[in-house]
Amino acid sequence: MTLRPLALIAAAALAAMAAGPAGSVDRPDQPKPPSQCFHTSMINGFAAPDDENLYIRVGVNDVYHFTMLTHCQDLDWDQRVALVARSGGFICHALDAEVVARATGLGRQRCAIKSMEKLTPAEIAALPKHAKP
Repeated sequence: MTLRPLALIAAAALAAMAAGPAGSVDRPDQPKPPSQCFHTSMINGFAAPDDENLYIRVGVNDVYHFTMLTHCQDLDWDQRVALVARSGGFICHALDAEVVARATGLGRQRCAIKSMEKLTPAEIAALPKHAKP
């Protein structure tokens, strides 16, 4: 009979841990963060101000900033680049894709992406002209 109260306490403790930390409860009045996922077919343009940064326009209003893991040689001179999804065409995180560009004298190169972020309208407006896709 003493095992039953102990089992109830253990079950209550497990339920409390599954609920997450205090304050993490979803509230309908709190805005949810915007989705960072997009399909490669929605890409409308790009700008590369240097060999480490790539800005991609998705749809009409969205711009994503990709930071390369290392220098992606001649990225800023390339007239065509490809953002290749690793599976399914959807890109939600930096590890979901790679950049394919042509480097002078090297031919096609694949560049790993270190980070990806969706820019806010204010961040898009603040981009220098040569960085706007």
